[in-house]
Formats: sequence, C-alpha cells, structure tokens
Amino acid sequence: MLNRNLFKQPKNALESYDRHVKIPSPDAPDQMCVSCPDCKSILLTEDLSENFSVCPKCGYHFRMNARQRIDLIADAGSFQEMDAQMRSSNLLGFPNYEKKLWHARLESAENEGVVCGTAKIGGNVCGLFVMEPYYMMGSMGTVVGEKITRLFEYATEHSLPVVGYTVSGGARMQEGILSLMQMAKTSGAVKRHSDAGNLYIAVLTDPTTGGVTASFAMEADITLSEPKALIGFAGPRVIEQTLRQRLPAGFQRAEFVFEKGFLDDIVKRPDQKAYLAKLLALHGKGDPWKHTTE
Repeated sequence: MLNRNLFKQPKNALESYDRHVKIPSPDAPDQMCVSCPDCKSILLTEDLSENFSVCPKCGYHFRMNARQRIDLIADAGSFQEMDAQMRSSNLLGFPNYEKKLWHARLESAENEGVVCGTAKIGGNVCGLFVMEPYYMMGSMGTVVGEKITRLFEYATEHSLPVVGYTVSGGARMQEGILSLMQMAKTSGAVKRHSDAGNLYIAVLTDPTTGGVTASFAMEADITLSEPKALIGFAGPRVIEQTLRQRLPAGFQRAEFVFEKGFLDDIVKRPDQKAYLAKLLALHGKGDPWKHTTE
C-alpha cells in the first residue's frame, strides 16, 4: 500500500532550497547606470562622463549643464564669471512664480538660466555664455536677457569675440512682455557688437526653440549645432496641429536645418573645443593652426 505522504513536498529546508529560493538578478544603483534614449543601451555613468556625455554606441548627445560645458570648452582655470548674483523676481505678480524660481535654483544649483563670463578657448580670449537647461529649461526672462546683453556690451567695449551655447524652451511666460522684450534688447547688443567688427559664434544644442531662436541664437556670424539638436521657433507638434498635416522625418533637427542652409556646420561634442579654437584663431591675431590639435 502506498504511503499517502510519498508525494508531498519535503519539509526539510535544505531539501527544498532549489525549489523555493529565487536568486535575485544583479542590480545596480540608478546613479551608476543610465539608459540611452536613442539606442536604449545601458551605460555606466562614469563611462558616459568620460565620453563627454555622448553615447559611445550610437552617438546620442545627452544634455549637459552649464558648468559641465564650461569645463569642456574653456581652458582650465580661465573662466571668469560675470553678474553671477543676478536673479529673477516676480515682477508681474504671477501666481506661484516665486516657488518655481526657488525650485529652479535648487534643481540647477544656478541663480539663473544662463552663465556668462570671459574665458580662453585654446588660448584665445573671448566672451562666453552658456544657457542652463536645468533652470526652467533655459527659458529667457529679464535676467537672462540682461546678462547676455551685458556680456555683448562688455565684449564690444573690449573688442572680444563671443561664443554662446544656447538651449531653451523659449521666452518665460511668467514675465510676459518683459520677457519678450529681451529678444529686441539682445538683438540690439549683438548688432552693435557686430558693427564694431567683432566675431560671434553660436553653438545650438538640444533644444533651441522659441524666442531664443528668433533672436540671438540665429544672429551669429558662424552658427554651429550639435548632432540631432531640435532647432525651431514653434515645436513640431504645434506646427502639425496648425497645418493639419504630417511633417517630414527629422523636421527641425540639426541635420534638416543644416540641409536648408540655416547652419554652417554640425560639430560633435568631443571636437568642439578644437573647432572653436581654430575659428577664434582664424578671426584673431594669432596663428590659426596653433591650437587645432588641442
């Protein structure tokens, strides 16, 4: 006669270990890895940082904050910041704007949406402004416009070229017409800088849209871009909804804009410092080939 307990699971923990214990799959902290939005590869944060925040597998350019770009482009120890303490206030009494500004300062560790100053790039002295994507998406308010205007005025007075990195979602609606005024103010400063015979190089990064595109971003003597950067005034979804038709593939991306003649070149991030140094030397008084390998 069969024993009724013959087919029951053993109660001995050692005998049943393989059946019941699941070995967890390897896991890494979020701070150690990041997923590429383009090719979906899992990348080590340290490796990504060493590769200029560019995916080594597909070439996708991750966003960088203003200080990272300055470290990448400017010669070590050469950057001298200007107007660092300027910050926006709620001039129009817009609801909850003070809270948004406070959160923006915490998220970006910056007082405003642009960092301005003077620097050397490959030994060439220039004015440098870099917009901050983590401060309200680099939106242009009164202080952003004022800081960029002051930089161009300083560069005009001292006969310096200006290099500008743009990234922006457009004008800051919480400041209304005061924000839109910055398009004219910055454009005037760029024009006076140009009339004095000075060079302005703009590097457009993802995204450069709205009032920034309609003003100083597209007014440079030489306009460059990073690969696949979104560049335009209104976004593609807004245009599609307005026109009620599908836009072509890659519309408003850097390659599309370059093809239409609105960009002079598309430069990958690892090559930008040498590229800018060569342009500055060509338009300056030094040897144009001296810094091409740096």
